[in-house]
Amino acid sequence: MSLSRYLKIWPCPDRDNHFILYSTKKGAMTRVSSALLSAAVAGTLPDAVRETLTRLEIWCDDPAAERRLMLDILSNADRNRRFFQAQLVLNLDCNLACPYCFEEPFRHRQYMTDEIASQAVAMLSGKLQSGLDVEVDFYGGEPLLSKPLLKRIAGQLRQAAAEHGRSFSFFLFTNGVLLTRSLVEELLPLGLRGALITLDGPREIHDLQRPLVSGKGSFDQIVANVRDVCQLIDIDLGGNYNQESFRRFPELLDYLVEAGITPDRLCNVQFSPISAKSTSSHDGIAICATADDGCMQEAIPFLRREIRRRGFPQKKPKIGACVVEFSNFLVVNHDGALYKCPTFMGWPELSIGSLESGIKDYSASHKLLYWQNDECLDCAYLPLCFGGCRLNPLLKNGSINELDCRREFFDSTLEQLVRQNLPS
Repeated sequence: MSLSRYLKIWPCPDRDNHFILYSTKKGAMTRVSSALLSAAVAGTLPDAVRETLTRLEIWCDDPAAERRLMLDILSNADRNRRFFQAQLVLNLDCNLACPYCFEEPFRHRQYMTDEIASQAVAMLSGKLQSGLDVEVDFYGGEPLLSKPLLKRIAGQLRQAAAEHGRSFSFFLFTNGVLLTRSLVEELLPLGLRGALITLDGPREIHDLQRPLVSGKGSFDQIVANVRDVCQLIDIDLGGNYNQESFRRFPELLDYLVEAGITPDRLCNVQFSPISAKSTSSHDGIAICATADDGCMQEAIPFLRREIRRRGFPQKKPKIGACVVEFSNFLVVNHDGALYKCPTFMGWPELSIGSLESGIKDYSASHKLLYWQNDECLDCAYLPLCFGGCRLNPLLKNGSINELDCRREFFDSTLEQLVRQNLPS
């Protein structure tokens, strides 16, 4: 019997001789005295305390069994998932001209055809018939540039779900420029539940980073649309920052409140560093200018603190893994090619098949279960990472040939993030 290996222990910031115990596996935390922690290390905990810590997955009766269970945790989660999630890339076109656009190197105004859309509907109808609920993220480019096709797909899947006694809903990954109240009211009966919208900071920064194709700013139109629809659908607000801009994001949050977009009207607020473009050099090594870990290590705790201070909702750190590990998630590109992540669309060699040919074995190309090694299994951060993001080694090396170890990042940030969630 011992403390879990998937556990972090930090001094309590506001109580002498107390510590914070945080389970990276369950996301649970508690404060304990130094005496109680010493008893835990010595294995002399009172039964009632041990039962509580076991429930929080901080205490472990059999460390070897705990380690073995981690080998199957993702496959069990995948097996128990009763819905299928698909991202349908309706087009690779956009009404914005973002200079940092990840898709710019392979985005050439391509649009999904009616034939490909019919194949996608047939595939997803099969999932409904098999007893799974279906969630679709309409993705682009800008998916609302394909409104007629979006409505057709959603309507057909809505009908198929009703016929098979399952549920269907969809979300929009949209820049928000076209997301008017009248459009939302038009899409609600078809299953629209929410949208992810991006604002890159206050107006002057956002309009520089996310201008319309005409060169005009997009900030005011997006904010007006969010204000008009945020009581009709779930809105997740995202934003992209760099080393120079992240400290300006609190200005955006304050402006949103002034504009009537109060914390209760958003479902989640989370800002991210600007990603590298997918462009690769001739020797296969990606050309990128992404925010480095130093920026992230400073920016993420700062932004989460500012978001929390203003009362906006945000997700807590929790167990997570790259989407490639889950079978019930699929990206359908505009041409019918299948991928495990939308960021892979710039690498045709990472396609895992097509709607026409089906899915091929991608375990080697995508390094499935690559994290099942002694170093990862003994790492306290494994439940938050599971080998990290497959995109990062792809951008760095031109192939998925190594793990994206996040130990250094979590060492520098996780304690701050957990402390931010401590009750006052």
